[in-house]
Amino acid sequence: MSLFWRIFLLNAAVLVAAAALLLLGPITISTPVLLTEALILTGGIAFMLTANAAMLRIGLAPLQRVTRAMTTIDLLRPVPRTEVVGHGEIADLIRTFNTMLDRLEAERAASSARALSAQEGERRRIAQELHDEVGQTLTAVLLELKRVADQAPGPVRDELLTVQEITRGSLDEIRRIARRLRPGVLEELGLVSALKSLTTETPTPDGLVIRHHLEPDLPQLGQEAELVVYRVAQEAFTNTVRHAAASQLELRLARTRRGVELRIRDDGRGVGDSPEGAGLRGMRERALLIGAGLQVGRPPGGGTEIRLSVPTGLPAPAGPDRTRAPAAAAADPTSPARPDGSDGSP
Repeated sequence: MSLFWRIFLLNAAVLVAAAALLLLGPITISTPVLLTEALILTGGIAFMLTANAAMLRIGLAPLQRVTRAMTTIDLLRPVPRTEVVGHGEIADLIRTFNTMLDRLEAERAASSARALSAQEGERRRIAQELHDEVGQTLTAVLLELKRVADQAPGPVRDELLTVQEITRGSLDEIRRIARRLRPGVLEELGLVSALKSLTTETPTPDGLVIRHHLEPDLPQLGQEAELVVYRVAQEAFTNTVRHAAASQLELRLARTRRGVELRIRDDGRGVGDSPEGAGLRGMRERALLIGAGLQVGRPPGGGTEIRLSVPTGLPAPAGPDRTRAPAAAAADPTSPARPDGSDGSP
């Protein structure tokens, strides 16, 4: 039965019951109306309105749940779908709403995947140009400065050596930027080595100590999942260095029953109640691409804790992990591996 007919029949039943009581019951109305008759009529109307309101609230309660879900839903934070209850149009509405959420999440995930893929491609192109064009040009400048300095008189030689050091510093900074744009160590040596390299190469302000604990025997993750884990860690490090004013930053990567968990925690000022910025929303979009769960909160001791749970049903890889010899990355200056297992500050 449709919602219209249920409401219509409900009100009709109440009115018919009231009319039957007036026609068949002992209730009479005098002219002028007596006080007892007025009290009986008032009580009867109040009872009819109360019964009507109660039955309508019960019948329309599923719509209120759907309305609350509509106002609080966030496609970056998937939640269980609204339970299909009721009959007729109400059940159809809830099913349609759940189907719409599934479609919207799928479309958002697809569009985010295309956007992030294009972003990674652009990062790779820029890093390649920095390395091949700007890097080689600065290298040629360094060689020319050294040649001129060797032939110059003493005072001029000192000035040329100063310029040479400035140019060498600029070249190192360009290479560092290229490595952040394109994590070559991730492609060459795997996730564990890439995270170790991230903890040692991240520029830190005075007083910030970065520690890491990375389990070596982890389940095999796909290339896309490893990139998501690395980018989330990279964004978390950047936020801590720039905004947290922290003194301790800890990164943990461990096996769980469902897969792998990345946990990054600092003792800074915390996220507070401010709305999420582009960095955190970018983390959530990346997590959705691989079906991972992302939690951002404030631990009991203060600061900020980011937990990325990556599910995987694959067993742990047999034999040694993906760590290769450091010479494997020597051919690419943009990916200097640091496969040491130390656990301390950079």
